[in-house]
Amino acid sequence: MSDPKDPPRLRIGVIGAGRVGAVLGAALHRAGHHVVAVSAVSDASRERAEMLLPFAEVRPVDEVVAGADLVLLAVPDDVLEDLVAGLARAHVWRPGQLVAHTSGRHGVAPFAPAMDVPVLPLALHPAMTFTGTALDVERLQGCCFGVTAPTDLRPVAEALVLEMGGEPVWVAEDDRVRYHAALAHGSNHLVTLVAQAADILRATGIEAPDRVLSPLLTAALDNALRQGDAALTGPVARGDVGTVGAHLRQLDGLAPDIRATYVALARATAERAKASGRLSPRLADPLLDTLADSEDT
Repeated sequence: MSDPKDPPRLRIGVIGAGRVGAVLGAALHRAGHHVVAVSAVSDASRERAEMLLPFAEVRPVDEVVAGADLVLLAVPDDVLEDLVAGLARAHVWRPGQLVAHTSGRHGVAPFAPAMDVPVLPLALHPAMTFTGTALDVERLQGCCFGVTAPTDLRPVAEALVLEMGGEPVWVAEDDRVRYHAALAHGSNHLVTLVAQAADILRATGIEAPDRVLSPLLTAALDNALRQGDAALTGPVARGDVGTVGAHLRQLDGLAPDIRATYVALARATAERAKASGRLSPRLADPLLDTLADSEDT
């Protein structure tokens, strides 16, 4: 006999066996829910479903929805609204059905076409980068989720996030795009920045740039998260215009995107250092002039 204190177990359908959907489905299964069906179109998504959700049947989207108490929509941001609307036109949604999406950009507004049914809408976005493997299920422990939900559904959203090992962070509907921009800027652009730094090191003949960068970048990230702008070091923070100019000349022979990124980030760094008083106008202005001139060449 089950403990009456245990929350009810849900039949879950996952639409989209991409890196996010398959992992969250596996996390919900581990929490005791029943992932009964998953949609998987590509070969890669079918392999991912077989690896992470072997207990779920691969079904067409309408059948995934029909058999679920909770439908998890793990599809690209730009597809979400049309998917919800299409299923509403086909009368697939059921009254009282929980429907959650994993988009960072959207709140619950994309569920508007299904609210006449009505469905019970949730926005659950894990602030994590995914590989689509079992490793990600462990990474969810302590991971923040950007959550948007109607007031009466907040306990449900919170319970689902906690069951996956995450921590709910409440985001207002009107703030979702700004929230998502922050995460994309910090995470996605960090990948580009690190890859560019590695390319520069390879151009110097260093065969293992990751060994050079890892301790430095790990410390820089930790310091930045704890201290913000106060963690800034290096030639821009010192106003070393000669050093920055030398860097720019050396970057001329590499891929154009590297030099452009260096200039843009050096300018932003100098402006922030000047505005906060960490870099005096006497040192900041010549540096900014050099960076402006470099954009014209």
